[in-house]
Amino acid sequence: MKLTILGAAGDVGRRIVDEALARGHEVTGVVRTEAQFGQLPEGVRPRAADVAQPQQVALAAAGQDALISAVRPPDGQEDSLVTLTRSVLDGAQTAGVRVLVVGGAARLRVPGHDGATVLTAPDFLPAAVLAIARACQAQYELCLGEHRAQWSYLSPPGLLQPGARTGRYRLGTDTLLVDAGGVSHISLEDFAVAMLDEAERARHVRRAFTVGY
Repeated sequence: MKLTILGAAGDVGRRIVDEALARGHEVTGVVRTEAQFGQLPEGVRPRAADVAQPQQVALAAAGQDALISAVRPPDGQEDSLVTLTRSVLDGAQTAGVRVLVVGGAARLRVPGHDGATVLTAPDFLPAAVLAIARACQAQYELCLGEHRAQWSYLSPPGLLQPGARTGRYRLGTDTLLVDAGGVSHISLEDFAVAMLDEAERARHVRRAFTVGY
């Protein structure tokens, strides 16, 4: 496949790039400036683009089989996530390619909390992450209202950290996945595996899903 990955130098984006390359896909890695090209691994076609500009997103995605967005705004600019995602959706639609969005866990229902979500369950989230959680909820709602582009929205579990690539994960839809010990987690590496599986198999078109151990 020919894949364009936005946010290719970020923590999530780099793992997605590595997984795509390991599978033999042709990868265009999009970063903000040419100064970041050195952060991309060998074998990636580097490209600088302003993701806030849908025309630049469309150009980066043109002729590709799929676009993967791992874009995250810097601290203090969380509200820009919706604007960036709108640009990504518009650019994907213009280019005529499917778009897979690295989303947030805010929308997921928390087991045992009477239908409350990660965002709405009392005292579930620390104050430090409320801003990005609210932005991710708004991002998800934006995707739900998008009926032109073919999108998929992948929510992580509670903990998303560097770790081993096992190639194993469980799929879910709208509920936070927890393991036998009650922990909701997955490694960045296996999160990337799940994203590439979705890119290749297209099981969640215009749907949101989640993964976890």
